[in-house]
Amino acid sequence: MDIKSMKNYLYWLYCQFELITCSYLMEPWEKLLFYTFNISMLVMVLYTACIFVPVHLSMAFQFFLHLFGNQHENTVSIVK
Repeated sequence: MDIKSMKNYLYWLYCQFELITCSYLMEPWEKLLFYTFNISMLVMVLYTACIFVPVHLSMAFQFFLHLFGNQHENTVSIVK
C-alpha cells in the first residue's frame, strides 16, 4: 500500500465520519466545538480506563483467588 492510496483511504474514512455524524452540515465554528467536545470526551474515557481498569481487574483477581480457596497467609504471626 503506497502513500497516495493511504491518503485516499484516510480521506475516505474522514468523509464517512462526517456522513455518519452529519457534521458536513455544520458551519466551521460548530465543527470546531463538536470535534473539541468529542475529542475531550474520548481523552477522558481513555484516561479513566487506564487509571481505574487495572485497579478493578486486580481487585477482581484477588477476590476470585480468595473465593476459590487460595487465600494469602497472614503476615502477622501470633506468638503464645
